[in-house]
Amino acid sequence: MIDNSPKLPKVILITVNPDIQKANEDLEELKQLVETYQAKVLREFLQTLKVPDVKTYIGKGKSKEIAQFILENQVDISIFDDDLTPSQTKNLEKVLKCKIMDRSLLILEIFSNNAKTSQAKVQVELAKLQYMLPRLTRMWTHLERQRGGIGSKSGAGEKELETDKRLIRNRIAQLKNELKNIEKISEVQRKKRESQFRVTLVGYTNAGKSSLMNLIAKSKVLSENKLFATLDTTTRKVVWKQTEFLLSDTVGFIKKLPHHLIESFKSTLMEVKNADLLLHVVDISHPNWMQHIETVQKTLQSLDAHTLPILLVLNKTDLLSPEQIADIEILTNAIPCIDKMFISTLENIHVNELKDWIVNYIVKHPKI
Repeated sequence: MIDNSPKLPKVILITVNPDIQKANEDLEELKQLVETYQAKVLREFLQTLKVPDVKTYIGKGKSKEIAQFILENQVDISIFDDDLTPSQTKNLEKVLKCKIMDRSLLILEIFSNNAKTSQAKVQVELAKLQYMLPRLTRMWTHLERQRGGIGSKSGAGEKELETDKRLIRNRIAQLKNELKNIEKISEVQRKKRESQFRVTLVGYTNAGKSSLMNLIAKSKVLSENKLFATLDTTTRKVVWKQTEFLLSDTVGFIKKLPHHLIESFKSTLMEVKNADLLLHVVDISHPNWMQHIETVQKTLQSLDAHTLPILLVLNKTDLLSPEQIADIEILTNAIPCIDKMFISTLENIHVNELKDWIVNYIVKHPKI
């Protein structure tokens, strides 16, 4: 029987970290990202250096070991858990003789695959071009054809590489203008909703925000057990016990989220900053749930949204024992928030109580 199933790219994961436990946690998340990217992890490599090698990120001995594994197993891509400099990438390609990706590029590729709306596509393309510009080799000449000849052909003596860089800078400027126009439309829509109470879901990626959105708003937002299933902000009107409010779902956060991606998605994330109440959804069944909370808090701070009222929504209680939930109750006492609730979106546990809480909060804090 002929196997017509698509062949997944074979990849290896590589990180440098003196803290073995932290390194393994990071590699586990990187593995999840690779699964979302739809590739097959053959092996993980960890080197316990205090700082990565300036030239090749990993040491010479480890480089030889990895290069041998790549040759013997026909590895397609080596994925590094940290951002690589352009020179590190170039040197690693020479040593390992395979495609090199770092964490930022992997996340950008996932975002690119998941972008559905015109706004998300513009935001992702902008972030990718800003990431790639300093890493440019000679892979971008196709842009001239894609853009219908925008940018003149190189003049006498002008290097092909400089032409490519100029084309990308022109494309970046074009995308920024497109994004400004999209933002103007979004701003008009936001102003129309100013009189309505706005509740926004935030949280680490795959915490269950979209599932909660579907339960509260009775909507059909894409909800999958994979990282970054949702990129676009979705807003729905909710009416519960004669009280009306708007509920928005946003892109999930993750640690080491590329700076260019945050910058490009700021227009989408304005829904967070303009909220009257944030529901911070946490997957408390995840072993690193506390670190996830810290990552979300840092991201909210970068968006200048950390001072907004936050309700901590501790999700996936169906996967824990009463004793574990009691321990989490104590551990979350020190987390800044106005209140907290334990729920399960899968089993629909305490979701109606959550809606009651939101309505009571709106009644006590009406829009002026």
